[in-house]
Order: sequence, then structure tokens, then C-alpha cells
Amino acid sequence: MGAWRVYPAVAAGSFRRYATYRAATAAGVFTNTVFGLILVYTYLALWEARPGLGGYDQAQAVTYVWLGQALLAMLAVQGGGFESELMERIRTGEIAVDLYRPVDPQWWWLAHDMGRAVFQLLGRGVVPFLFGALFFPAALPGEAAVWGAFLVSLLLAMLVSFAIRYLFALSVFWLLDSQGVAQAVMVTGVFCSGMTLPLNAFPGGLGEVVRALPWAAQLQVPADVLMGETAAPAAYLFQAAWAVALLAAGRLVQSAATRRVVVQGG
Repeated sequence: MGAWRVYPAVAAGSFRRYATYRAATAAGVFTNTVFGLILVYTYLALWEARPGLGGYDQAQAVTYVWLGQALLAMLAVQGGGFESELMERIRTGEIAVDLYRPVDPQWWWLAHDMGRAVFQLLGRGVVPFLFGALFFPAALPGEAAVWGAFLVSLLLAMLVSFAIRYLFALSVFWLLDSQGVAQAVMVTGVFCSGMTLPLNAFPGGLGEVVRALPWAAQLQVPADVLMGETAAPAAYLFQAAWAVALLAAGRLVQSAATRRVVVQGG
């Protein structure tokens, strides 16, 4: 099998792997729906007190909530994707075996994460989103072209998400502490992606900073594309620029790490 033919097989295998966890998927759907309900009523109260907060009306705020719940597992905003396994392999020294594979590690893990992300979107994200759209006022487009633009934005969001977590995971080569890195992934992901509050609603200079960071490409930008708050070309440029920069940084760090394989505990 040619090298490039390996990666689709890795993605398909990852999809099937996560599809076997049916009970966990069902529990995740339930959890996302419940947290969606909590956030929706919180947002409704907040937007009633502050109409137009962040440039959104109530329907847009509600749509943002359910979109966030739909994408939470797909983008692994709180961690729990490939990075947990990769960090553990680095920590134990098993990564040395991986480096002998006739494949590129970054492409391997990207394919693995894409398979996982697609399953999480379909298996865990669709139901909460449809539930929210059915029982709450939603600001959803009626044009197929907007949905198409949104899907492209989602693909770019997946790339940015992977690139961020890959860099965090590679830091374990030097830090030798996977738990601390995992916590950093979770904290920065939840706060900087806008998962708790739209980044558009962040005040002043703080808002300008978080909207310029790569985490904004994960949820805020796709949400604004879907709701017509930003033009697709500008959104793509922002997301693609961060994806290219972070993936390039990942290759540089990967190159440095493979020249200095630090093993802890084995």
C-alpha cells in the first residue's frame, strides 16, 4: 500500500474504532443535550438583560449554544482526542517505535483525528443540534450555499483544532508531564474557543485578543459563517492562515523532538 493510501485507511479505522463505543456515544448525546439546555436558558436570561450582546439576537445566541454542543466533541475542545494517546506514548517512550513506521507522524495523527472528528460530529453532534433547532428559536440559513460554506469552515476548524492539540502533545517531549499539558489544552480550549460565551461578547481589548487567536477559528468563525455574520472568504483566510502556521510549527517541533527523544519511565 502506498504511503498516501495509508492515511485514508487510518481515518476509516479511527471512525470505526469510535463507532464501537455506542454506550459512550449515547451518554455523550444526552450530556450535550442537557448542558445545551442549561446554557440556552442562561443565554436567554443574559440576552434579555443585554439585548444585542456581541451583535447577536436571542435566536442567534441560542443557535450558537447548540452549535457549540454539536462541535464540542468533534473539535475535542476539552481534549480527549488523539493527543491523550500521543502524550502517553511520548511519556512512556513507545513513541520511539512509532518513529520507525514508514509514515509521517503528523499525517498519521491527522488522519486518525479526522476519522474521530467525523464520527463525533455525526454520532454525537447532530442529535443535540437538531433538538435545539426543533424546540428553540434558531437562526439557521435557508440557502444551500451557506450550508456549504459552513461545511468548508468546519473542515478548516478541524485542521486548526488538530494543529493546536498536536503542538500541545509534542511539548511532552520536553515537559514530561502529560497531565499538566492535558489541563492546559482543556482550559485554553474552553475559554479561548468561545465555548462558554461567544467571543464577540468579550469586552474591549480582551475581545480583540481572543478573536485573533487560533481558537476563534474553531467555533466562533464557523458559527458566524452559518449565521451570516461574516463573509466566507474572510473566514476561510483567517482559518487557513492559522492552520498553515500551526501545522508548519508542528513540523518544526516534530523535527526537533525526533532528534531528541526523551523517555520518562522506560
